[in-house]
Amino acid sequence: MDEVALRSLIPGVLGVLVRRGADFAAAEDAVQDALIEALRVWPADPPRDPLGWLVTVAWRRFLDAVRADAARRRREDLIEEEPPPGPVPAVDDTLRLYFLCAHPSLSPSSAVALTLRAVGGLTTRQIAQAYLVPEATMAQRISRAKRTVSGVRFDQPGDVATVLRVLYLVFNEGYSGDVDLAAEAIRLTRQLAAAIDHPEVAGLLALMLLHHARRAGRTAPDGSLVPLAEQDRGRWDSALIAEGVGILQTALSRDRLGEFQAQAAIAALHADAPAAAETDWVQIVEWYDELVRLTGNPIARLNRAVAVGEADGPRAGLAALAALDDTLPRYTAVAAYLHERDGDPDRAAGLYADAARRAASLAERDHLNRQAARLNSRRPG
Repeated sequence: MDEVALRSLIPGVLGVLVRRGADFAAAEDAVQDALIEALRVWPADPPRDPLGWLVTVAWRRFLDAVRADAARRRREDLIEEEPPPGPVPAVDDTLRLYFLCAHPSLSPSSAVALTLRAVGGLTTRQIAQAYLVPEATMAQRISRAKRTVSGVRFDQPGDVATVLRVLYLVFNEGYSGDVDLAAEAIRLTRQLAAAIDHPEVAGLLALMLLHHARRAGRTAPDGSLVPLAEQDRGRWDSALIAEGVGILQTALSRDRLGEFQAQAAIAALHADAPAAAETDWVQIVEWYDELVRLTGNPIARLNRAVAVGEADGPRAGLAALAALDDTLPRYTAVAAYLHERDGDPDRAAGLYADAARRAASLAERDHLNRQAARLNSRRPG
């Protein structure tokens, strides 16, 4: 059976798995795994019942994924909401799995995607959002990665840079998404920092701690988002901030600057300000300049435009924003904020409403709609 005929069986297999109780996204992943296995096995040993074979293998892969997810959640349940400072005494195999999935036979982007899916427990959609690519593109990338490593031996673990990227993305999803993985990412990064003397490992740990320290202030009692400038800084965890700043200072003293250290430096400047009005935006812009130089990351450029708007005024921020791709996530929300600060509430209200329609999460959408409603309520009748 050729690949086209094989793929024609997908809808039938998906239907069986969903009827058996699998959610659609998990069923899709299981069917992809079964297809990869079929492409490997069938040329030498074709089954008499291709559809039945695919259903059996896909269902087994689905059950394996459910068991793996349950095991991961049990590990998370052992971790307190706020990770304690200092070294982590307990060591498990999770960090080793991260290194094994970051296999040298894979490109860094494919290794990260595979690890997030196989070990981190993120869905294909969540990974696609982190990479700013369509979900279908990410599904293909993960499938290719699985196909690549299906016949290789895992005796050559991947490099530190790839594992750091995975941990960073897992933390970001846990910090802002639907799955709470932030504490687990911190725990694993502590293990890595204890095992490897590397300034970027320390930089990532500092970045995580500084962001996690502000977590309690990010949402109101009703679950709505609270912007950084409006957060109650008394709710921030001063012990985590002190630990993060200390780790960062040690890393920076080694004069081997990397992107995670630069991001941590920005987070430290926010944490150091007693009030939002006392934030050192000029120095934050300088650190964003370093971050852009190191990475060229478009999101870093977008955040830099916000910082420029705070340091040099909204017109300067809008000029920096105009040089960027207006399809970037949060571009419209940033434009709305800068236009409001520039004294154009009508345009800002329209942009807030537009940004709400593009929001990636319900909490973000509600926040942006409230901003639009706030400005619209001030219009003269």
